[in-house]
Amino acid sequence: MNDTVNASDSEAPEAPVASAPGEAAAAAPTPAAERRPARRGGRNRRKGAEGGAAPAGAPGEPAAPTGGGRRTHPALEQLAALYPRLFGAQFLPLKRGIFQDLLDAHAGVFERDALKVALGIHTRSTRYLQVVAEGRPRHDLQGRPVEAMAPEHVHHALLEVFRRRKPREGEDPVAKLRRRIAQAFEASGLDRAGYDALVRGRDEQANALLDEALAEVAERDAKAEALLRAFEASGSADVAPFADMYGMDARAVERSLQRARQLRRAAEARAQAPAADAAAELAVEAGSEAVDRGATPSA
Repeated sequence: MNDTVNASDSEAPEAPVASAPGEAAAAAPTPAAERRPARRGGRNRRKGAEGGAAPAGAPGEPAAPTGGGRRTHPALEQLAALYPRLFGAQFLPLKRGIFQDLLDAHAGVFERDALKVALGIHTRSTRYLQVVAEGRPRHDLQGRPVEAMAPEHVHHALLEVFRRRKPREGEDPVAKLRRRIAQAFEASGLDRAGYDALVRGRDEQANALLDEALAEVAERDAKAEALLRAFEASGSADVAPFADMYGMDARAVERSLQRARQLRRAAEARAQAPAADAAAELAVEAGSEAVDRGATPSA
């Protein structure tokens, strides 16, 4: 994924990192030798002026095509025509196995290797990574959401999008990325240990940023849980007067209470899971013992 951050789609970067030779020549000032009026005579000079190739950047000549133009793989053009909801102006994350689905749905239409290359270009594009980083679900060929995006895919897409991204003037991209990581963690529904185990990689800078984001969420969650306890202890059924009593914004309080309730439900589910697993194991053991004794285990 070596596209520049402004590489907006599957075709090509909008702003190439380096200019092509033709562009450099067009941008350069005209050499003094070219500014001098041509002297009479000089067969080679006259031939160059009449029949030879014009120098790069000559006035009135169209610019030569460069690598910065938009390029579209032919198979991607076909896909955009067939599936505009997936490959058109707006992208959607693709389900795993979409490659085989396309081959099966369009036998003889797509050459296998060409389709593989086209999908690689598409899924490495910044525009595609942006929708993955937003945590949108994966979609099938009919445009139906069929699978949640894995937290680790969201996280790594976020890192890559921000790596490519050119920050705006006065913007702190690190702080913004840290906030996005925190939001992705909260949306995952996982606890800190589970999320960390999925997304932590080998990049030490990225891991340090992950640690900072998780620490911020932990601090915020602790405040939210304390706020929920205070709200429940107040006996109030309405958030607005409770928030007003503490001089807080009612909408912010409501968000914090929702987050605290979500954390409480997740903790209760984790606490119940071992008990359910233990009960299942006991049932299996009881059934095995009954079979060993020659009895039929109850349904």
